[in-house]
Amino acid sequence: QVQVVESGGGLVQPGGSLRLSCIASRSKASITSMAWYRQAPGKQRELVAYIDSNRITNYGDSVKGRFTISENFAMNTMYLQMNNLRPEDTAVYYCKVDLRWGKIDSNTWGQGTQVTVSS
Repeated sequence: QVQVVESGGGLVQPGGSLRLSCIASRSKASITSMAWYRQAPGKQRELVAYIDSNRITNYGDSVKGRFTISENFAMNTMYLQMNNLRPEDTAVYYCKVDLRWGKIDSNTWGQGTQVTVSS
């Protein structure tokens, strides 16, 4: 079972920056893509950013131009640089890892890291 751990969350003022990290434990499966999702209280979980093994990226509309996703799949890691943070970015941020072992696809999630944007 692959373990996923997020880090880097915290309290930041509006306009500030944070860098989230996600690391997955080693396994026989290969990582095909990684993504950040977030969930604010009372809201559904939403996609923030996605990156695959070809470094193709996709961003949620609300974070385009402010957030940047990057990866080091050789080290099973992914990062999210968040700039110009807004109060509406406040949420628990989750890392999702998509894996492939032979013909079997699976995914696993981390426990989340809290990001709070407030003055």
